[in-house]
Amino acid sequence: MSTPERGPVSPPLAVALTTVGFFALVIAAFGVTSLLADAEVVSVPGLGSLPGALAVIVAGVSFAVLTALATRVARPTYRSTIACIVSVFVAYVAGLWLGALITGADLARAGAAVGGFVTSPFFPVLVAATFVCAWTAVALVRTRARRPRWRWEHDEDES
Repeated sequence: MSTPERGPVSPPLAVALTTVGFFALVIAAFGVTSLLADAEVVSVPGLGSLPGALAVIVAGVSFAVLTALATRVARPTYRSTIACIVSVFVAYVAGLWLGALITGADLARAGAAVGGFVTSPFFPVLVAATFVCAWTAVALVRTRARRPRWRWEHDEDES
């Protein structure tokens, strides 16, 4: 029994590329959203930057793990992006809550930080960034496309 042919990108490479892309896209998109909405990602004053940074790191690790699991099968499906979105959201919220507690916030302020994120414009930005990167990881592994070639690059026998 033979397995279907994989695309030109190996699953570990696809995971590495899209995880780096995930971090870059989330950070850039949060920055642009912050400027456009004139809002802070972590809206609770006095927490500092640790909760937000920890949340992004935990979400990125979750993204890498779920993407690695999704792309290791012979023919990954795009439905795996849904599990990745849910996992990244839960990981982000957990990292935000834990980061707030580490900075010395009480349970109410940590909960306010999580509630503020869920009701902010940053929540759909996180979902969109996760979807784009997870879909890209699956597409890189699944697609059998090759690089474009000029007519003169083709072998004479292929015509």
